[in-house]
Amino acid sequence: MLNNRSFLRTAILVLAAITAIIHFVRAPGAGIPFVLNGIGFLALAALVVVQPAFLAGREALVRYALIAFSIVTILAWVVLGDKSLPEGWMGYVAKIDELLLIAATWAFGRLTPGRRP
Repeated sequence: MLNNRSFLRTAILVLAAITAIIHFVRAPGAGIPFVLNGIGFLALAALVVVQPAFLAGREALVRYALIAFSIVTILAWVVLGDKSLPEGWMGYVAKIDELLLIAATWAFGRLTPGRRP
């Protein structure tokens, strides 16, 4: 399945939506950064999948941005996040989801003709 562009497009959108929803759910107690993080995931995933004309030739850069955004989010959680259980379980789910998002984005880039992730 990781060599099917259609599956990977769907995976990127679903995984980004899951992590965005988790951040939106946590936002009332955690504040604006969580809302902005969720919006960032949705926007970058949409740009990766839709590949608008104004980004022609920069598709790899957008994929790198989504991967970097995910990595920074994971690192921020490692430093600042609630890692206690059971209260912090949602953070662990989000990190697993973000790791899968990184893998799907990387695999999607590998299937893009003439471009590398």
